[in-house]
Parts: sequence; C-alpha cells; structure tokens
Amino acid sequence: MTKAIHPLEPFKIKMIEKIDMIDRDERTQAVKRAGYNPFALRAEEVYIDLLTDSGTGAMSDHQWAGLMSGDESYAGGRNFYNLEAAVQDIFGFQYVIPTHQGRGAEQAFFPVLAKPGQFALNNYHFDTTKGHVELLGAKARNFTIKESFDTSTYHPFKGNMDIKALEAFIEKEGAENCAFVMLTITNNSAGGQPVSMQNIKDTAAVAKKFNLKFIFDSARFAENAYFIKMREAGYENTAIIDIVREMYSYADALTMSAKKDAIVNMGGMIAVREDEELYIAARTYVVPMEGFYTYGGLSGRDIEALARGLYEGIDEKHLNYRVKQIEYLGTKLMEIGVPIQYPTGGHAVFVDAKKLLPQIPAHEFPAQALSVALYIESGVRAVEIGSFLEGRDPETGEQAHSEMELLRLTIPRRVYTQTHMDQIVEGFKKVVAIKDTLKGYTFEYEAPVLRHFTARLKPVE
Repeated sequence: MTKAIHPLEPFKIKMIEKIDMIDRDERTQAVKRAGYNPFALRAEEVYIDLLTDSGTGAMSDHQWAGLMSGDESYAGGRNFYNLEAAVQDIFGFQYVIPTHQGRGAEQAFFPVLAKPGQFALNNYHFDTTKGHVELLGAKARNFTIKESFDTSTYHPFKGNMDIKALEAFIEKEGAENCAFVMLTITNNSAGGQPVSMQNIKDTAAVAKKFNLKFIFDSARFAENAYFIKMREAGYENTAIIDIVREMYSYADALTMSAKKDAIVNMGGMIAVREDEELYIAARTYVVPMEGFYTYGGLSGRDIEALARGLYEGIDEKHLNYRVKQIEYLGTKLMEIGVPIQYPTGGHAVFVDAKKLLPQIPAHEFPAQALSVALYIESGVRAVEIGSFLEGRDPETGEQAHSEMELLRLTIPRRVYTQTHMDQIVEGFKKVVAIKDTLKGYTFEYEAPVLRHFTARLKPVE
C-alpha cells in the first residue's frame, strides 16, 4: 500500500461558509428524528457533508463572474449559444438542450428512446436513471464486469460493460425489445469506477450491430477521461479534451447532470450528435417539462456558469487534485483497516459495508447502519449504495439484493481540505471500535420508487 499523500491545491480560497459541529447527543436525536435516513437531516446538523457531489462543488471566480452576464431572455439568450459552442467544441455534438439537472434530461429524453416493456441496457443504472426507466414501464438491466464486485482486487477499469453478456442478452431477448444501450461514466454504483476507451469502442460496436442508440450518462465524463489518460496504454500523452472528443465520437447522444463535472449548483443537458429527428423529438418533450428549449428550466446566469464549468471540469490540474484527494482518503481508511472499493474512483470513496459489518444481512441494510453510526460518531453524512438504494423488484415486489453493500463518501469539488479528510478518518476509527455492536434497520415507510430519498427506518429489534 502506498503512503497517503494529500495533493497540493491548485486554487486558493476567497470565500468561506461557516460550519459547526453539534454534539453527539444532538446528532443521535437528529438522526432518530430523521427516521435514520441521512437525507432527512438538516444541513446545519451536518459537519462534513458527503451525501453527494451533485451541485455541492465550489464555483470559481470565473464562473461567478459569468453569473453577472446572464441573459434572462425567455428564448434565444446569448448564454445558450455559449453553452452550445462549448458542447460542440468539447463533445463534438451538434445539438444541445439545457435541462434543470440530470433527471430533467432523463425524464424528457427517455420517452423518446424507450417504450413500455422494453429493456434499457446499462453497465450499471444509477438510482434516478433506473427510476425513470421504470416509471416508463420499461425494464433496467445491468451488465457490469464481474471484477467490479471484488472490492479488494485491483482492476484499472472496474466500470466496464460486460460486452459478452450484453451481446448475449440482446440476441436472446431480441433487439426490437431493447430500447437503447447506455454507459454510465464513471460507473457510480460500481464505486465511481471508470470505463476504458476500448470498452467504449466495444460497447458502441454492439449497439451499432443491433441498430440501437448508444448513449452516455455523462455526469462524471471528465473524471473518466482522466482515468483513461492515467491507466490506458496509448493515452498517457493525450490531452484530456482530446480524450473526451474521442470518447464521444462513438456515441449518438448524452444525458448529463452538470452538477458534477461541470461544477455548477444547478444544471444539466441533453445533447445529440447529428440525428436531427432525435433532437427534435427530445426538444418537443423538454418544452412542456422543463421550459423553452434554449433555457430548459435554467436561468441564463446558470447556463453561463455551466458553459464555463465544462472547460474547468476538464482542466488536468483540477482533475489531478480531485482524483488524488479521493485516493488520499481511501488510502488513509485502508491504513486503519476499513475495506473499500479498490482502487478508489473519481468522486468518492466507497466503503465495503458487507465486509466491515458481516453480522448485518443485506435486507437489514449494512451500509445504511454504517452511515447512521458514522454520523452519530463524527457528524459526517454519507450515503448508502446497496440494497436500500437498489429497492424492490418492480415485477415481484421482493427486496432486491445488491451485489455490493457500499457506503459512498462523496467528496464535493473544491470544498473540503486535508484536515477535513483526516477528520473523516478519525470518525471511522470510532465506528470501527464499535462495529461489532451495530445492528441493521427496517422500514417504517418506503415510497414505491426511489425510496431511499424519503424512507423512514427504525432499528431492527
């Protein structure tokens, strides 16, 4: 194991936000009041917030300056055309439609792509993506490589699509029963793990063979490009923007939550390479759901911050710091015996709760138990990525069991310091000391879709 070395920050701090640590008794009462669901905690009750990296990053002075140039015209504002130019330059896609965030893009685009009963094929659907597929009456199917589920063994691209399994499934079910092929980059549910360029090419070839649209879920596209540069032979001397351009040269369209790698507090988009018919169909859905297609639920100032953030997100110095801060935290946790998805991904450290809390079965949600314990002991809020998030089989109503029970420690971009990372480790030291006493949770309330956002839980007796 390499020694944990925190990277040098490629920025300086110009503004701060005050945070406070409430005491342990207050945290215990707060999480009980929240139904043992960290989503229901008040932000001021959290000291270090690792719930998500979505919209929680710190914008730059350049982005803040862009807010002042917001054109709030209802249609055809100049900020839209700045975004369009950025998308054409970075991704090589002709058409772009802004949306208020990634799920806005999914709810407007998926009805164009999928019909009830069809299969949506993905390396690993994340929660909202799966939710939008199922709300359409379609069925989400995942094809992640088996190496992804062995958290302790190194593989450079654990996010890869299982090409043989994907092709076999399409041949068995029939291409006419499949809606589209999607790659989530990086693969969030597998532990923020990247997808290789070769795997992108191979997935695109399968989609083309069966005449299926090939789509990227692009929330963390820049981090994925950085891993290709660092880990895939032949790309070590290639600029990040050129890696991104090649990645997207194989795709037909993308959906994006720009709240991640574009480092904005709100924003997303649909983009289409050259299929004007597909673009017009998506645009038609956006107008009633998100707003006119040149603003898509966003103010002009937010669109400007997004256009500028796309370039900041692919800056190699930023990405080097970003990925190495995650690696620092992961290494420090391994040093104290906390099992994680190894190697660390681009946006989070994923703790293997199945290994850390083997006494808690999947249906009692070991990663959720770990999340509650970490908050009580340290004031750190994290999020479960396991059977609690996986939900129930939409056809049988039975609890699905995730291949992995992970606790995601999601690091916002340009927000927390080395001291904060070390404080997270100190919190885990306290949890490790009591891990054998921890018990699981069961439901007091659960919603039929995306239940983990609003569920209320109680400790198992």
